[in-house]
Amino acid sequence: MEALREVEAELTVYVHPSNAADVPRAVSRQLSGLLFSYEERFDGVLLAHEAQLVDEDNKENATKEKDKKEAKLEEDKKEAKIEEETEAKSNKKPKILKAKILNGLVPFFGVRVCANLLLFSPQPGMLLEGKVEMLGKESIHAVVLGVFSVAIMSDDIHEKFRFKRKSHGGRFVSRSDREHFIKRGTMIRFSVKSVDTEMNCHITGSLIPPHTGSMRWLSVHDAEYASEISRKSMDTSIKSEQNEQEHRILKNEDSMVKSERPHKSRKRSAENR
Repeated sequence: MEALREVEAELTVYVHPSNAADVPRAVSRQLSGLLFSYEERFDGVLLAHEAQLVDEDNKENATKEKDKKEAKLEEDKKEAKIEEETEAKSNKKPKILKAKILNGLVPFFGVRVCANLLLFSPQPGMLLEGKVEMLGKESIHAVVLGVFSVAIMSDDIHEKFRFKRKSHGGRFVSRSDREHFIKRGTMIRFSVKSVDTEMNCHITGSLIPPHTGSMRWLSVHDAEYASEISRKSMDTSIKSEQNEQEHRILKNEDSMVKSERPHKSRKRSAENR
């Protein structure tokens, strides 16, 4: 989906001293508190995260090493050897994750984190897909990814669609092709008209632009959408084949290791016979 994007971010997470015994878990808990809520700093809604603590000690050492090598590039081999021995000794020291204590009533400490984030960031003009949950003569209401609400008002529904009321709630049917209809449960493709970030990315959509409507109908009658689907399915099949091959390789390696293990033969003694 076009609105989904992965980003790498360098963050500072503030942890309470009571959680100092398990900092990674505390950081994960802090980031999980931001899930499914719009964050302006990310320009989107956080859907998933994977964080890794930054080793500030190693980072500072690496920077110092680089500066020393650039400044003392023309020094003799003897001095270079002394520096290498000093570095080897310093590397034997245990790794320490540095953090700053903040002044205040509660002394939280900030931990540097490198995080991979999955964001939902819809923008006007994007084509998204959603499932219709409710519809009437004046509007269509759908959800994207089962979470984010979409409203398509009558002014944003193409004039080719005509609403027909029936006992089960009604449907929008195309005047040019009766097979192209939208009812409750239909998966639709729509264009993003606007996004209200204050309402956790509430989307106002439109069915007027081309390549929008029922996804089932578009997959047959819209060449561009059909080619997009075939391309995605091809990528998915390639990934699944790669996963199967990796699984077979691991299985073969495991069986080879088991076959190389010595088997103890049990011999019955003459007394037990």
